[in-house]
Amino acid sequence: MEEGFRVDKWLWAVRIYKTRSQATYACRSGKVRINEHIVKPAHLVKMNEIINVLIPPFSKTIKVLGLIEKRVSAKLAENYVKDLTPIEEYQKVRHMKEVNYEYRERGLGRPTKRQRRDIGELKKFLDK
Repeated sequence: MEEGFRVDKWLWAVRIYKTRSQATYACRSGKVRINEHIVKPAHLVKMNEIINVLIPPFSKTIKVLGLIEKRVSAKLAENYVKDLTPIEEYQKVRHMKEVNYEYRERGLGRPTKRQRRDIGELKKFLDK
C-alpha cells in the first residue's frame, strides 16, 4: 500500500473542516484540489503536496508537512500544515465582515421591514 492517508480524514485531522463528513462532502462536491486536480475523499495525501480548498468566500492553499490520521489540538495541527494562502484572500474575508457589520444602539430592538430594506439598499450602494 502507498504511503499516505485519506484526504478527507487528513483535512479533518488538521482542522481545516470541523467534521469529517464536511470534509468528505467538500471532496465529493469538487471543492478540494491537489495539484490542480479535483480529488475524491479516498485520495491518498502524500508529503509536500499542495492542497487547494475552496471555503466560500475564499480559497485556502496549504502544503502537507506531515501525515496525521487522528485529530489533534489546533496547536499541534500547525506542525502538519503550512499555510500558503495569499494575504489578499484573507483581506477579502475581512472586507466582507466590515461591509456586513451593522451597529445598533442597545435597546432599539430589531429593525422594521422598512429599515431592513433601507439597510439593504445602503449595502448595495457601498458595494459598488
